[in-house]
Amino acid sequence: MTVEGANFIDGQWIPAASGRTFARHNPADPDDLVGVFPASDGVDVRTAVDALDKAAPEWAATPPERRAAILEAAAVQLESRAAELIAELIREEGKTTAEATMEVSRTPANLRFYAGEALRSTGTTYPAPGEGLVYTLREPVGIVGAITPWNFPFNIPSRKLGPALAAGNPVLYKPSELTPLMGQRLVEALLDGGLPPSAVALVQGDGVAGAAVAADPRVAAVTFTGSTAVGRAIHQQVGPQRRVQLEMGGKNPVVVAGDADLDAAAALIVKGAFGLSGQACTGTSRVIAVDEVHDALLDRVVAKADALQVGPGNEPGVQMGPLASAAQREKFLHYVHAGITEGATLRCGGTTVGDHGFFVRPAVFADALPTMRIVTEEVFGPLVAFQRAASLDEAVALANATEYGLAASIVTSDLAAATRFARQSKTGLVKINQPTTGMAMNAPFGGYKASSTQTFKEQAGPTLMEFYTLEKTVYLTPAL
Repeated sequence: MTVEGANFIDGQWIPAASGRTFARHNPADPDDLVGVFPASDGVDVRTAVDALDKAAPEWAATPPERRAAILEAAAVQLESRAAELIAELIREEGKTTAEATMEVSRTPANLRFYAGEALRSTGTTYPAPGEGLVYTLREPVGIVGAITPWNFPFNIPSRKLGPALAAGNPVLYKPSELTPLMGQRLVEALLDGGLPPSAVALVQGDGVAGAAVAADPRVAAVTFTGSTAVGRAIHQQVGPQRRVQLEMGGKNPVVVAGDADLDAAAALIVKGAFGLSGQACTGTSRVIAVDEVHDALLDRVVAKADALQVGPGNEPGVQMGPLASAAQREKFLHYVHAGITEGATLRCGGTTVGDHGFFVRPAVFADALPTMRIVTEEVFGPLVAFQRAASLDEAVALANATEYGLAASIVTSDLAAATRFARQSKTGLVKINQPTTGMAMNAPFGGYKASSTQTFKEQAGPTLMEFYTLEKTVYLTPAL
């Protein structure tokens, strides 16, 4: 079944003002047309912002209990449609059944978590001389522009729309052009949960629409997850007078110490590197092993990678689905070629699978050097590069030798080494005896260096709602 997609602007499902559209096809079967969606531009974005600007005071004045109830109801809507959403997510993005099931179940839990934040947004009272009082109030920041990626088209948007709406902000939502249907389904669930149509706008399209969202000065805050290059462009557009929250790329290492359980290390490396077809910002892309375990670990990872079953995500036994698009496949093959050309040893994979769909075999490289592109650049595909270290100290130094700083992991049974690694790692997320992927929904998320703006944490933690609210200090003196 082919979906006729639409923008949602000023309470109506409508086409792009230009009438232009784009198509989204199933990455496992490019002949399967998922849907046709509006190719929006600045005109559509301006119309959406006009409508949200008018409605902002009403949604800001909505009692927090009501905002929380709407998010709770939207979570129920998503749960009631879980089977359909799982099938659509597999078809549109290429996830396996297990991966799609995990994401579809996580998203309602996110909305419930942020529903609670609507009731927890409080101010602070400060000591004051005499009979006066000094206290703070938190108010909605204004229109929030949410620009989201295709690799987690339910989970990540819910982590942006949820807290924005909980705080009383109207939201202008621009999902990825690779997963427009998932964006539409999330907005449908929010509306069916009771969200006032005036509190949200959905604008479909590519980077033209995203740039227009970031450029409109009436959009008070922009939250973005995606590539570092696009994030930097958004940062320049937003400027110093508005807020921006950027979660960007990664080049995430797993450091393996000499005392590591190599079977466990290989299993978590393969999960982190090849889960989601390697298309995760926190995915494992480098393995840095000390000399005494390097070769044995490499052999184990190669064997596991070779054994992975690649195919359509809805087929039994499939462990890795297709890449999300032809462009992603070509990018992956480009980096495989770069690795070989620059002198790394391709131990397995790196080839396409079949002649239909964007399937590839996961690639494992050995003999990778710090200057190679497969070590320095984000591939965003199922490719992992092995590096050798003479000592754990050298391994940590190699792990930090990157412009990125999102996630890093260490495999060791030495608690002192693990805690030292946690202190020394130049990343916002540190995993100990765990894959670089997989984060708790109630903990802060964010990176260092080129992986993040580092100004506002995403997902959870004590400062979660600061991005979505303004703090006002009130000085009160009793009447004279």
